[in-house]
Amino acid sequence: MISPDPVLAVKSADDLYAEVYDDYRRYVNPPLARVMKVSGSPVEVRAEGATIYDQKGKAYLDFAGGYGVFTLGHRHPKVVAAVKAQLDLMALSGKTMFNPVLGRASRKLAERAPGDLEISFFCNSGAEAVEGAIKLARAATKRHKVVATHNAFHGKTLGALSASGREYFRDQYRPLLAGIEHVPYGDSSVLKEALSDAAAFVVEPVQGEGGVIVPPLGYLRAVRDACDASGALFIADEVQTGLGRLGMWFGCDRDGVVPDVMTLAKGLSGGVMPVGAYIARAGCWNAAYAQAPLMHTSTFGGSEIACAAVIAALEVLEEEDLVRNARERGAQLLAGARALATEYPALIADARGLGLLVGVELTNEGYGGSIIPEMLKMGVTAAWTLNLQRVIRLEPPLIVTAEEVERALAALRAGLATAYAKLGSL
Repeated sequence: MISPDPVLAVKSADDLYAEVYDDYRRYVNPPLARVMKVSGSPVEVRAEGATIYDQKGKAYLDFAGGYGVFTLGHRHPKVVAAVKAQLDLMALSGKTMFNPVLGRASRKLAERAPGDLEISFFCNSGAEAVEGAIKLARAATKRHKVVATHNAFHGKTLGALSASGREYFRDQYRPLLAGIEHVPYGDSSVLKEALSDAAAFVVEPVQGEGGVIVPPLGYLRAVRDACDASGALFIADEVQTGLGRLGMWFGCDRDGVVPDVMTLAKGLSGGVMPVGAYIARAGCWNAAYAQAPLMHTSTFGGSEIACAAVIAALEVLEEEDLVRNARERGAQLLAGARALATEYPALIADARGLGLLVGVELTNEGYGGSIIPEMLKMGVTAAWTLNLQRVIRLEPPLIVTAEEVERALAALRAGLATAYAKLGSL
């Protein structure tokens, strides 16, 4: 049972909403505050499992899932307990002594990661992990050029943004990081020429923010071969696709390949602590940093409480067999979404995905403005993808049940019916 929120003990739901909206409008993000208010967004006050509760106590099935953060749902008890226990000992690393929890988390990750990926650098976000991976590649290869893909999303810090592939986010920040080139995603025919003098090729096993774009089988195998031939490092950005999200431990497992560097974040702590990491082959790491171990560091990266969460989260993924659940519930969700595409062909152009990363592509971007708010009224959260906003992303926790999947599909059906009624009235 969830204990009452202390804020609500002294404030009414309406007063809390007014306070939060005013704070956002004045101090956080004024235009976003207006958009959220118009869309009917409530105030989140507590969460547990796959459910978020608003200021009025209404429950919402979380099918936005923090864009992939809440792999274990909200506040998984084992992860919370591990963080609380560590907090009683030491929260942040002093950095001048060995950190045993960082060592254990790194070893645990190496034991689970594909192939001979072995040395981890812990940071605080996916964008930081991508930044670190790009730096490692340039230092290890002594080359400058980095190749990424059109429509990619790797983060919004300057280096990660330079590798991202949507101009909307990039244009006003030019000049970006020099030496970044982009090629079509999923097209192996362009790799040989593009990678001939590159330090690295950074690629998502499935483009999440790009609209849940699944490449052809064998694409990552071709990437691996092209990198081997050219000497470029293969950086797999698994920030959103890793750790069971696609119904396999890592997205690169689909083609049975091992990258040189893999970036992780989002679900790495099971949705309890902000944490990111890259993990690299020892040869790559040593080529970059064997003579300069402090060349790339992070003040807060690898903190004791974050690493305690990582260890517990990896154990939960194994103990609760959540990779298998993601595969089975993902098949159910995708089948349901495709059935709705058949039912509403005027609204849905495609439904696609792997595991519990499913994208419903609408025939018109504007329809999402009716569908997502209607789903929210039905008690289910959803979100569009950043680079292709006509795609509704369904990305629930890996603990989701069959009954919860059906509830989400029912809410999506209601949203489609609302949008179709508006379409018919035009």
